Amino acid sequence: MTSRLTTLLCIALLLSACGGARWQDSADTHIVRRGETLFSISWRYGKDPQDVARWNRLGNGSLIYPGQVLRLTPTAGSGSTARSSKPSGNASKPKPLPPIPAEPSPTWAWPTSGRINVEFGAKPGSGTGVLIDGKSGQPILASAAGRVVYAGDGLIGYGKLIILKHNNTYLSAYGYNASLLVKEGDQIRRGQRIATMGEGPERKPRLHFEIRRNGQPINPRRQLPSR
Repeated sequence: MTSRLTTLLCIALLLSACGGARWQDSADTHIVRRGETLFSISWRYGKDPQDVARWNRLGNGSLIYPGQVLRLTPTAGSGSTARSSKPSGNASKPKPLPPIPAEPSPTWAWPTSGRINVEFGAKPGSGTGVLIDGKSGQPILASAAGRVVYAGDGLIGYGKLIILKHNNTYLSAYGYNASLLVKEGDQIRRGQRIATMGEGPERKPRLHFEIRRNGQPINPRRQLPSR
């Protein structure tokens, strides 16, 4: 009896391990979870959403679904789908994907009142944005016009987060919110109220604000107007 229970327990543990491995990410891939979007996944890994869409041939819709495996790096020759019918003795290497033309930076506005307490690249904080002090519940405003591509709390370290897409080059993010006043797909005008200020990890009212160009964080202070 004891031997049978031990065997059943081993089988259960083995099945559990196999089930968990199905959802294990690697350095080059990510398995989509419920509630994730192309933009939240790209944001997590510091990738340009357009690149991730092209590497996975998602097309303009960029629809993803739970359990889908997304590549996070380009494949060899992923920029070319045509194949020559004749063998060539002087075969050339696959051409890389052409670069996406950069679009101009929007006209930025401060996302809330208050002073920057933690600068870009500094600690504490993720180093990918700035922390702006304020009061609990004060308005959080869209720094530029755009579309909401993520609104939720699925990204660890950001609390309730909003990501706006301004064009094919620029994104902005607003974290540590107490409440979200917009939803994914909403078109937002510059200065529109999108959230209310919440608390950061230090239990102090503040906003985590980021600007990303082609998926990479840049210093928001250099983009915002002086005041």
